[in-house]
Amino acid sequence: MTTGEVEVGRATESDLDGIVELQAANQPDRGGMLSASLSRSRIAEMIREMPLIVARRDGRIVGFLMTGSRAMAAEVPIVNAMLAVYPGASDAYVYGPTCVAAEERGNGLAQAMFAELQRLLPAREGILFIRRDNAASLRAHHKMGMNEVGRFVFAGNDFSILSYVG
Repeated sequence: MTTGEVEVGRATESDLDGIVELQAANQPDRGGMLSASLSRSRIAEMIREMPLIVARRDGRIVGFLMTGSRAMAAEVPIVNAMLAVYPGASDAYVYGPTCVAAEERGNGLAQAMFAELQRLLPAREGILFIRRDNAASLRAHHKMGMNEVGRFVFAGNDFSILSYVG
């Protein structure tokens, strides 16, 4: 799928450097809102296991939407905390994180990546969490049809659990 000059599609291993770079730029210690930092090898596993969606502008990664099976994602402590509150359907997967480069926000990239994911994984439940103080992300995900199904606290932060069926 192409949106303007941005190409949205499934990630390949050649996208790893760009994904890792964008993830690093959006960590809390750099002013970002991501709640976890995944290693390059973990992201490579995720690409092989399930669709990981990216947005590319001129060959540069400007957005990503990660997905993972509950089994793979459960190795991440914050995901375990979410799944303890709301495990979802038997074939549910973990959605996220989603990240869009600061200069690309507000242009519909998160929605375009979500639409591509729904095309690839129709009729399956996705489960995600968002920090409750991340109003922009909560608004965007509610606009995409996701509903709050629970809440949890992890490392002193309050999170909403959202769910949707593609």
